[in-house]
Amino acid sequence: MRRRSRVAVIAADKFRGAVLAIILAWGWKRAAIARVAGALSALAMAPFNAWPVLFLTFPVMVWLIDGAGAGRWRGVPAAAMTGWWFGLGYFVPGLYWIGNAFLVDAPTFAWLLPFAVLGLPAYLALFTALGFGLARLIWTREVTRVIALAVGLTFSEWLRGQALTGFPWNAFGYALTEPLALAQTASVIGLWGLTFLSVAIFASPATLIDGSTRGRRPWIAPVMALALLIAMGIFGGVRLALQPTALVAKVKLRIMQPNLQQDVKFNYGAKAEVMRKYLSLSDRASGPQSTGVSDANILIWPESAFPFFLTREADAMAQIAELLPRGTILITGSVRAPDLPPGVRATRAYNSIYVIDHDGSVLSVYDKVHLVPFGEYLPFQDWMEKLGFEQLTRVRGGFIAGARRRPMDLPNAPRMLPLICYETIFPGDVASRDDRPGWMINLTNDGWFGNSTGPYQHLQQARIRAIEQGLPMVRAANTGISAVIDPVGRIVARLGLGIEGVLDANLPTAIAPTIYTRLGDIPAAVMVAAGLLLVLRRRVARRAS
Repeated sequence: MRRRSRVAVIAADKFRGAVLAIILAWGWKRAAIARVAGALSALAMAPFNAWPVLFLTFPVMVWLIDGAGAGRWRGVPAAAMTGWWFGLGYFVPGLYWIGNAFLVDAPTFAWLLPFAVLGLPAYLALFTALGFGLARLIWTREVTRVIALAVGLTFSEWLRGQALTGFPWNAFGYALTEPLALAQTASVIGLWGLTFLSVAIFASPATLIDGSTRGRRPWIAPVMALALLIAMGIFGGVRLALQPTALVAKVKLRIMQPNLQQDVKFNYGAKAEVMRKYLSLSDRASGPQSTGVSDANILIWPESAFPFFLTREADAMAQIAELLPRGTILITGSVRAPDLPPGVRATRAYNSIYVIDHDGSVLSVYDKVHLVPFGEYLPFQDWMEKLGFEQLTRVRGGFIAGARRRPMDLPNAPRMLPLICYETIFPGDVASRDDRPGWMINLTNDGWFGNSTGPYQHLQQARIRAIEQGLPMVRAANTGISAVIDPVGRIVARLGLGIEGVLDANLPTAIAPTIYTRLGDIPAAVMVAAGLLLVLRRRVARRAS
């Protein structure tokens, strides 16, 4: 017994020594520790979902900020620099797949690959730096410093989702979205509430070094964090049990996943090949009882499906009309030319979704509102084009943004909210509380990113939008991952990455509007405000004592 006690004391001393080394690290050692912690933290995102690793890496954030107090100006600049290194370590492995897009047209864009793989993470890391700096500004010497970190990083992550059109990809809150029971909390507090909880929960073991003197109980924070995780799991389990998947009567979907390579999708000379593949694949039998496209009343093709303006190609529209049985509609992505006077050649285009009837009539059109910087347009477009730059899609002048996002009416089916590509990653910017659709559709082309972690992360984020809104999400992706997701995040049907095929499924029904649908980000804002007040109160009380 005495020997075991001695071993425990030695282990505790070694642990404290390692933590002290982190706190006192400076210069390149501090930067290296932050980068490694950030890189390991990326394992918490899809497809790995190894979120327990954050119980090791997030406490390192706390200890590094503890040590930043030795610098000038209360350690705020040192903390911010440390946050930048942590963010760089986090975003490089988490977003490496963006580099694949620059190899699609390698002779033109390959030279930009290092700038994309390192430049975007370096920019995004500025927000992590801001979060660290804000946390240090309100830092305490006790357990509430974990809350200070949660406040700072939640604000900076939210800002990352807004600034310069926003890019909230791999926000820390996604760590609490697997298993599915944990993700149900998103229906109440959304992604930013999950981000606040993620930082607070996973950073809580940092308090274990605080000691038990002067009445402190360093184990309270980790125990409370585990209890909160368990409570989230119980809440999610009950919600899942109370919300079994229900299906809309007489609405059958067929998603066509062509798995086309990018050089084919943007080559007008491949027009006949593309149409032949789409038509034959769409009518392919998917099982012994299948009769092809006639099994479905909604056929879905992915984003920017054609290397041409669809409605300007009469033969293509005629082929679509011939394919569709009476009562079946096609929902497809396509570039769309703007309305111009006769004889004027279109040089710019919309990235759009068409709804086409069985007789080839266009029933409805949606134009993408939230365009992708450097993919669909360039910041300061005219100036950058004069310098010789062009976006990846090589549309002179860039794509034209749509006016607004709105639900689309469909015959014999619930109203549908269209989302093109990464429009699905923006929480709170998806469905209107005043004009609620029956389901959401996400047409995307993740073929830009190859066989990488990117498409898995995109699917994960689309699934959380379904949970937040209480609406089913249907995804059609060129190379995958296509899926039908019910309103609590269950994947009802799925077609994997890099697979050519069709996916037949029924449309799940929507559930009642969630708390997040009704209140938006207000619960998350209340959490951050309450955390800030708690930290400031402890700082005032400590100064008074």
